[in-house]
Amino acid sequence: MSEMKDMILESAVKIFEKYSTKEVVNDAEKGQWAAELWENLEAYGMLGVGVPEELGGSGGDLDDALSILQMAGKYSAPIPLAETFIANWLLSDLGESVVEGIVTIPGQNSTEPFQLQKSGQGWIINGKAKYVPWARNAEKLLVAGESIDGTVLLVLPLEKAEIKPGKNMAGEARDEVIFDQVYIEECQTVSVDYSALTKKLYYAGALTRSVLMAGAIERVLDVTINHTNERSQFGRPIHRFQAIQHHLAALAGETAGAGIAAKYAVDAFGTNPFSKELAYAKIRINEAAGKVNTIAHQVLAAIGFTYEHTLHHSTRRLWSWREEFGTESDWEQVITEELLKLEKNELWSVITGVVKHAKKVGIQ
Repeated sequence: MSEMKDMILESAVKIFEKYSTKEVVNDAEKGQWAAELWENLEAYGMLGVGVPEELGGSGGDLDDALSILQMAGKYSAPIPLAETFIANWLLSDLGESVVEGIVTIPGQNSTEPFQLQKSGQGWIINGKAKYVPWARNAEKLLVAGESIDGTVLLVLPLEKAEIKPGKNMAGEARDEVIFDQVYIEECQTVSVDYSALTKKLYYAGALTRSVLMAGAIERVLDVTINHTNERSQFGRPIHRFQAIQHHLAALAGETAGAGIAAKYAVDAFGTNPFSKELAYAKIRINEAAGKVNTIAHQVLAAIGFTYEHTLHHSTRRLWSWREEFGTESDWEQVITEELLKLEKNELWSVITGVVKHAKKVGIQ
């Protein structure tokens, strides 16, 4: 966390409050781009946070960037902010400058490497990427490609691509991008290892979805508490009823658990992008999302299901994001495979974090 985090976060919250309103989110579901929101984040340097200034970023660290992203989740911001952060991280880790403009990446496991064939001063591009967030609004796509020189990470301009619109349960754009014998005169490329790239993309995607969900869960708690304070039944606010208090306590517990899991994942990612903490966080927050949605809709009852109410902005995103970049089962499989590789008696240390004590008592 940088010394500027509080100032960065305060500015970000003001932008989201003003430009990611109920009306903006609803309009985005109808296909309207949240231009003012994006332009203000860009003007304040929010898109480049977490990337060194010498590479075109705004400075700060990953914790700063992901704090902004958590607020984006809380305010249901209908923009590819997570995808922009991931693209910038991948490029900056390779010593490359960040991408200017609106950039996105493919959804998990949705594409094989694009094929590049040299043609004169440019390239012939062939490839298909599915479930691409906001491809219809993006200017560039970061994707892996195969050429005669090996695998490369490339930044493709999208003006010549065919875009087939799609959406997830939350109404967020999840499009298909097709390059069919498209000639590109110039595109940014850098050599990479394909398996390492796809693994890092998967883990980074899981991290961003975990952080987004932690923010959305915060919003669900706020909305639910406000409703129980304002809604009266039998002559008193419903938050005074024991059953409702039990629901609120459970909801607050899940919110705290999700926030802590997200924080541990953020801290771990900075030192090890493949840390098991990311898997634990995605599992924990995915589970919290299901419980939180159930509780909130029970408390708000019929009004929470109406289009006019804002609760669905968060709950539908939670249902959508928990499926992206790994479900609970997917990440439980990853953890299981890691545990099966442990030496005899090492499981105790993994569960408790106690190594020295385990050796003393003869457990390890």
